[in-house]
Amino acid sequence: MLRKRRRGGLQRALVCLMMFGLPFAAKAEGPSSRYSFAVVANVVTEPGDETTLQRLIDAIGRDPQMSFVVYDGNLKGSRETCADRLYERRRTLLDASRVPLVFVPGQRDWGTCGTAGAGGYDPVERLDFLRQDFFADANSLGQFPLTLTRESEVSRFRPYRENARWQLGDTVFIALNVPDGNNHFLNAGGRNGEFEDRVIADGFWLEHAAEFARRRNARAIVIFMQGNAMPEDYERPDRFAWLRFRRTPRDGYAELRRSLVKLAETFRGPVVLVHPDNVKLTRGFAIDQPLRNDKGIRIANVTRIEFSLRDPLTQWLQIDADMARRTPLRVSVHDVPRHLPLLPPPLPPLLPGGSGEPVLPAMPEVSSMPDVTEIPGMQQAPDVNNASGTNPMGGMAAPGGASTGKAAPAWPAQGSGPQTGSGAPQTILPPTQP
Repeated sequence: MLRKRRRGGLQRALVCLMMFGLPFAAKAEGPSSRYSFAVVANVVTEPGDETTLQRLIDAIGRDPQMSFVVYDGNLKGSRETCADRLYERRRTLLDASRVPLVFVPGQRDWGTCGTAGAGGYDPVERLDFLRQDFFADANSLGQFPLTLTRESEVSRFRPYRENARWQLGDTVFIALNVPDGNNHFLNAGGRNGEFEDRVIADGFWLEHAAEFARRRNARAIVIFMQGNAMPEDYERPDRFAWLRFRRTPRDGYAELRRSLVKLAETFRGPVVLVHPDNVKLTRGFAIDQPLRNDKGIRIANVTRIEFSLRDPLTQWLQIDADMARRTPLRVSVHDVPRHLPLLPPPLPPLLPGGSGEPVLPAMPEVSSMPDVTEIPGMQQAPDVNNASGTNPMGGMAAPGGASTGKAAPAWPAQGSGPQTGSGAPQTILPPTQP
């Protein structure tokens, strides 16, 4: 059953897709404020899916405007073994990507390896193997890898190679090991060593990223993780839980949310959180702003994109960015073309003359354009010293580009139905307070 969410003005369909990207040779280090990247997750659940994964990666790599791909967790099925040979085979598939590919470990990649169906391995030992095999050096995966900064470069956090940072134009990207399943918090007695140490490492990496972005005058921060740290019931705490005899489960994401709040306070620009979801979404993705501080105040400059594609084997989430626009991000779901040609050789031929530029096969023509959604809710954090209550950025731009000089309009009342009216469509921002 599909879950349909009300997002007010956060989701607005466009008629056509405007593609922005960098030339293929300058993807890794181009200073442009326009770029595109793809996100996939939960693609492989059994050995028979490997060929389809290869076809999916090949389809994404045929787009010359694509800057990089993020595989956002779960490179294996829950019933597949966590043996070395499976990890090595899957790594080879990802490494064949024509565009740089960043892998973010997920719950099934190490957290559930202790189950009988996965081989009864020690999850911590499997995580260590992933770190040695997938994150051995400073490069991402792919034939033309990105150079990443890993948290393991900090001596105190030497084991955490999977936590990475890279920059494209004026945007800072963060990969964080936050798996689903309550962040791998174990209810057994004694010290929860792996969880406790990783929570500290993740918090440090977010704090470091905020300071790095602030000093570099970055325009935005984008964070990738596999776990859903803000489920639906996160905003609706049970007021009568204390009356029940059963003990409330420990929230394994509480520390992470506090770290995200601290990051948003240090870095005043837009912060975008991207992660997959296990619940089917009507459009394949949803956009909201669920993060609140300990006082229940919504954090206005943090926007979340959660995605659950109808068919992860043949679809990917694409985000096209142009930081010069008032609505800088556009989100859409793309399908692998039905008549995709056979896979070319692993290494593409070079251009005549030995220039070193790879020749990319042409992208098959797509019959229809994908449905695209803009993210108008990316705004600066409010200035706590601004007591007037007005927008410190000069107000929300009115249709046509004029500035109103007023605060953003309120979120539509629940149950009020769609907003209608004449003239250009209005951009409605979510409230900054509950």
